[in-house]
Amino acid sequence: MVGDPHGIPHPIVWIGKLIGRLDASLLGEIPADKANPEMRDKVSEHRKGLLLVLIVIIVTAFISAGVIYCAYRLSPAAGVIAEAILTCYMLAQTSLRRESMKVYRELKEGTLDSARKAVSMIVGRDTQVLDETGVTKAAVETVAENFSDGVFAPMLYAAIGGPVLGLAYKAINTMDSMIGYKNDRYMWFGTAAAKLDDVANFVPSRLSALLLIAASAVSGSSYDAARALRIWRRDRNNHKSPNAAQTESAAAGALGLQLAGDARYFGRIVRKPFIGDKIREIEAYDIVRVNRLMTVASFIGFALCITGMCIIQAII
Repeated sequence: MVGDPHGIPHPIVWIGKLIGRLDASLLGEIPADKANPEMRDKVSEHRKGLLLVLIVIIVTAFISAGVIYCAYRLSPAAGVIAEAILTCYMLAQTSLRRESMKVYRELKEGTLDSARKAVSMIVGRDTQVLDETGVTKAAVETVAENFSDGVFAPMLYAAIGGPVLGLAYKAINTMDSMIGYKNDRYMWFGTAAAKLDDVANFVPSRLSALLLIAASAVSGSSYDAARALRIWRRDRNNHKSPNAAQTESAAAGALGLQLAGDARYFGRIVRKPFIGDKIREIEAYDIVRVNRLMTVASFIGFALCITGMCIIQAII
């Protein structure tokens, strides 16, 4: 509900800086004559990438555990506050809604260029060539896809293992977003980060899709839960990643939209299958609709996590 505070140190930013420094020191500059990954030592780069993953996870877990330990040594109240603050940093629901709604406002009140700039802050694709429909679709897809890795997955891991496990998950997710690309630089070096992210998100992404389907059943006439379930079952594997299409397909079905399709990344067209059926044309207000769906799903997921924790506490 609070969202990421601006102007104060952020653990995820620190994790990103650590990844950047390790990237520069372990992989370094790639000579122009070895720009093609097939010309480089595949095994060596795999090992360096795995070393980066291990260092980042260990450092993240060690520092977060140390902060919590020191806080509890001061007092129980300080420990609870430290855990609460660290947990708050993991959950991006409010920040995701805030940033995507900037796109909506620019589409309604600003210019197409300003909307492109706003959506470029939350997507990895090239946005300068997008029309209004493309900008809107990019924002809707981002909210749907990031509900899992930005909201429910860290919430679930924090419920299981507290802020230490939650921040370890965020470190995995951040590594994937920074080096988990199949481009010339990270083809081999980023493999460990990408594969580990796939594993860490396998269960949360599917649970997140079910949460969106459940949310569509209680969020009003703008959503269709039966269609969300049908499209999810049909299109949930319409992506190279085993997890990315899970929540996107559920949201597409709930809203009656056709999402995904070809997109431009780093100047290249990436061919992607469509997700969902075009029951109607997408419109700017769908950004509002998908945010409402995400918010309801977030609170359902939160209630389930709390309930599960209480049941386990009672059993123990």
